[in-house]
Amino acid sequence: MLRTPGAWTFLLPGFAARQPFAMLTIGIVLLVEHTTGSYGSAGAVAAVTGVSMALFAPQSGKLADRFGQRAVLLPGVVVHTASVAGLTALALTGAPLWALFAAAVPTGASVPQIGPMVRARWAAQLDGSPLMSTAAAFESVTDEFTFVVGPVLATALSTGVHPAAGLIAEGALTLVGGLLFAAQYRTQPPVLRGGGGTIGHGEGSAAGHKRASALSVPGVRVLAVAFLGIGSVFGGMQVSVTAFSEEIGNPGVNGVLYGTFAAGNMLAGIACGAIAWKNGPLRRVIVGYVGLTLTASLLWTAHSVVLLGALGLLVGLCIAPALIGGYTLVEALVPASARTEAFTWLTGAVALGQALAVTAAGQLADARGASAGFLVPLVGTAFALVTLVSLRSRLTPSAEGRIAARGAHGARGKNHRPQVPVD
Repeated sequence: MLRTPGAWTFLLPGFAARQPFAMLTIGIVLLVEHTTGSYGSAGAVAAVTGVSMALFAPQSGKLADRFGQRAVLLPGVVVHTASVAGLTALALTGAPLWALFAAAVPTGASVPQIGPMVRARWAAQLDGSPLMSTAAAFESVTDEFTFVVGPVLATALSTGVHPAAGLIAEGALTLVGGLLFAAQYRTQPPVLRGGGGTIGHGEGSAAGHKRASALSVPGVRVLAVAFLGIGSVFGGMQVSVTAFSEEIGNPGVNGVLYGTFAAGNMLAGIACGAIAWKNGPLRRVIVGYVGLTLTASLLWTAHSVVLLGALGLLVGLCIAPALIGGYTLVEALVPASARTEAFTWLTGAVALGQALAVTAAGQLADARGASAGFLVPLVGTAFALVTLVSLRSRLTPSAEGRIAARGAHGARGKNHRPQVPVD
C-alpha cells in the first residue's frame, strides 16, 4: 500500500494536519472547566463545537468533492485558527456562557476534515482494490495515534503550562499543518462533474440527474448511526476519565488513561490491517460492535486506575474493527464523486455522538460522579448496535449502485480491479 505512487506526499502532511483534531475537545473541556469550575458547562461548550462540526463537516466534504480539497482547506484553516483564538480569549476574560456557545459554533464549523480527505485520496488511488481495506486500517491506526498523542499533549500543556495552552497549540498546529496538506494539491482526488458521478440508487441514478447527497444512500445513514455510537464512547470517555482523575486527586493521570484507551484502538487497527481477512467488512463491523457494547457496559464499574486502564484498553480494541469496516464499506456503497462527503458524514456522526456524550457525561459527572458519566457509552453503543443489526441488509450494495460507482470513472478494460467483498 505504501508503494502507491504519490502516497507519501499526502501521508506525512496529512498526519501533521490531523494532530490538532484530537486536542480540540479536551482542550476546551480543560480550559472552560478551569474558568467556570463546572464540567457541565465545559462539556456543553465542547458539545456545541461538536454539533457544529457534525452539521458543517458534510457540507465541507461536498464542496471538496465539487471544487477540490485545496479550495476548501485554505480558507477553512484560517477561519478555524481565528475562531479558536476568539473562544480562548472569551474564556480567559470570564465571558458569559452564551458568548462561549456563540464562539464555539464557528470553531466547530471550521474544523478541517483532514481524515476524510486523506481517505478520499486513498479511495481515488486504490479504487476497487483489496488494498482499500488495508488503507482503511492504516488510517484508523493513524487517527488513533493522534488520539494517543493529542490528549496527552493538550493535558500536559493545560496542566503544566497554562489552562489555555492546549487550545492555543491546537489552533497553531491546525494552521501550519492544514496549509502544508493543502499544498499537496497534485494528489487530491479529481473533481468529477456531470451525470457520470451521480449516486446510483432508484430513480436518482439516471444520467444527468442532479447530484444527490451521499446521505441519500441508505447504507451511509445506517453507518452514520453506528458511528454516532462510537462518538458516544469517545465523548463519554474524555469527560468521565477527566472527572475520575480529579476525584482521585491525580489529574495528571487523565492523559495516560485516555491514551491507553486510544492505544487499544491503534493496536487493533494494526492487527486489522495485517490480517488477510476471509470475512467481509460488514461482518467485522457487527462483530466489533458487539464487543464494543459489551466492554463499554463495564466502564461504570471501574474504581481504580488499573481497572479503568484495562477496561479502556479493551474498549479501544473493539472500536477499530467497527470503524475500519465502516470506512471500507463506503468505497462499495458510494460513487467516487461523493466519497469525501460520505466520509465526512461518518466523521461528523462521530463528532455529533461525541458532543452529545460530552454534554450528558458532564452533567452526570457533576451530579453523580465520574462513574455515572461512564453510563453514556453504554447507552450510546447499545442503541447503535440495535440499529446496525436491524438494518444490516442496507449495508450490502445493490448491483445498480456498484455499476454507478464504477461508472464514475468509466470503463477500465484490462486495468479493472475486482470489487471489495462486503459480506
